[in-house]
Amino acid sequence: MPVTAWRAGAALLRVLAVWAVSTLTMVLLALLLPGFRLQSADGDSLTRLGLTAALGAGFFGLLNALVWPWLVRALLLVPALVLGLLVFLLNGSLLLLALSAVPEGRGAASPAVAAVVAAVMSIASSGTSTLLAVRDTGAQRRRMRRLAGWRATRGQPAPSSGTPGTPGTVFLQLDGVGYELLCEAVAGERPLMPTLAAMCGTTHRLTPWRTDWSSQTGASQLAILHGSNEDVPAFRWYEKETGELIVSNRPSSAAELQRRATARSGHPGLLAHDGASRGNLFSGGADQVALVLSVARRGPGQRSRAGYFAYFSDPAHAARTALSFLAELVREVGQSLGARLRGERPRVARGGLYPLIRAFATVVQRDVVTAAVAGDVINGRTAVYADLVAYDEVAHHSGPRGRDTRQVLAGIDRCVAAIAQAIRYAPRPYHLVLLSDHGQSQGETFRSRYGLSLEELVRAGCGRPPVPRQACRTGAAGEREPAGAEARGVARAALHRPEEPPEPPGGPARGRGAPIVLGSGNLGLISLPDLPGRASAEAITARYPDLLRTLADHRGIGFLLVHSERHGPVVLGAGGAQHRLATGEVLGADPLAPFGPGAADAVRRTAGFPHAADIMVNSAVDPDTGEVHAFEDQLGSHGGLGGEQSRAFLMSPLALSPPDAELVGAEAVHRVLRRWLAEAAAHPAEPRPRATTGTPS
Repeated sequence: MPVTAWRAGAALLRVLAVWAVSTLTMVLLALLLPGFRLQSADGDSLTRLGLTAALGAGFFGLLNALVWPWLVRALLLVPALVLGLLVFLLNGSLLLLALSAVPEGRGAASPAVAAVVAAVMSIASSGTSTLLAVRDTGAQRRRMRRLAGWRATRGQPAPSSGTPGTPGTVFLQLDGVGYELLCEAVAGERPLMPTLAAMCGTTHRLTPWRTDWSSQTGASQLAILHGSNEDVPAFRWYEKETGELIVSNRPSSAAELQRRATARSGHPGLLAHDGASRGNLFSGGADQVALVLSVARRGPGQRSRAGYFAYFSDPAHAARTALSFLAELVREVGQSLGARLRGERPRVARGGLYPLIRAFATVVQRDVVTAAVAGDVINGRTAVYADLVAYDEVAHHSGPRGRDTRQVLAGIDRCVAAIAQAIRYAPRPYHLVLLSDHGQSQGETFRSRYGLSLEELVRAGCGRPPVPRQACRTGAAGEREPAGAEARGVARAALHRPEEPPEPPGGPARGRGAPIVLGSGNLGLISLPDLPGRASAEAITARYPDLLRTLADHRGIGFLLVHSERHGPVVLGAGGAQHRLATGEVLGADPLAPFGPGAADAVRRTAGFPHAADIMVNSAVDPDTGEVHAFEDQLGSHGGLGGEQSRAFLMSPLALSPPDAELVGAEAVHRVLRRWLAEAAAHPAEPRPRATTGTPS
């Protein structure tokens, strides 16, 4: 039998099998759901019922094949999450239209029931089609190309300008997954992350790298994508000259930080050549973006069809994501209640919007980003950088090694496997690079451990009364940060919601010239508006004689960074200890010793930033457990020094040159990634089979 005829026969059998499953699904739903019928008012035989279901399923399948693509084209400007909801409504409408075509009015359903039936049928038919295509390479390739959007499925040239023989590169950031945690997740006979375990030591090498003092996504990803995180002292900080707060996950702040970094580095970013940025704070100079905070308005050339809208345009994908979203909501409520009933300590509040933000991060953002990357790969784009934020979001509230986070890590591993599968069907070879932007450190919050917030401690040292609780400002160190602070901005961007207005620092309740105290994990920033410019230690002591000693001698404070008129940047510790960074002179016990090698260099670099706060505060660290005390309401935190938060990882293909012996700082990681892109462009890969079962390089 000719190959073409065999393929046509196999395709016909798949269509018939999917039709049969859809028909059976419709019959079962008609028997189970009271608002859905396939019989006349007088009742019908099972044969007649089956025939009616077959006609309804057939009409519904034809409408999905012929009408649905045009509906999607009309919805390309709709925000992703709204599109996911519209998918249900429109899919239900198509089912009602299909039922109206059934003779003698036997098919009927209410609009709400129609949406449910359509979703279940879409999932059933999609699952059947996928199962039948497992051993069919051509069918698998076509399925993967459908993720790539209209151009690929229509047979038009992919938008990428890359050369087919030149390897592309996918950089996949596992947000907040530290080096030690990853080593645990890939170890043992039954590893928690089997896909990554299979890569380690066979096709990839695992390398740790040390973050900057500000061990958080805003600083790390800015440097990784744009080559510079100069003057980014924390996740949020106060700029005295303008009186404004800069918050990394606020779109206007992200855009400004990207502009500053681009100006300093002198180039648009890591992804400037045929690149795509997915789920990141910053664009990296990419033309194609999806869920990127720094790009508030996207022009037509930046609108992503590769996986972003294509994902939700598939009714089955939208249904699975919606059901998973609801399941994650239930899981979070159950896990939170279980932790409370077991009396687990330490514990932080997990109410408010957090369950919704968690479900968005662990389901919607994960699915959309994974599909977008798969689409980029199938379209042959040269460089892709994507961030999966799920682990980081859950670890903040459940702890870095909580029961909840293990489930999230397993889900991330499945995302990596899906992207690896897409690479096997790509039109060009790909290098898959995995990395993280920081780790996470466990520990009871500063307020919970010591009974007061950092702001309350500062006000006591300044001789000011406590601030009334109802006047406490969001973001003040030790006060409750909005649930899901890092993923919150991405969720608002996905909904095309306007940016939350910045809250003015200080306020009448705090008093004129009151200290501005901000938290970034276990890093605190204290600005004194009543002292002009960068206040020196001498000026601070003259204005507030007890402040520095009150802070430095507190058990929960590891060290302070201040600027001395005589000695330059100085680190202060308990009992009058000092580490003078300009000369390296240490008086008493070195305050930086518990924070390991490299701490002095990291603090010294930050001390030179123009927007370093008047007083920078790092919490204490337990040298045995690595526990720190966040100035925010977080069990797992990052943003300062201490514990595992400063140890990130880089997992790179053996086909690329090894990274430097010791990677220190996110800017060093950027240089390595740029080198690898240059290597890929300079060394075309050998031709390879289009679909293999091995792990991609």
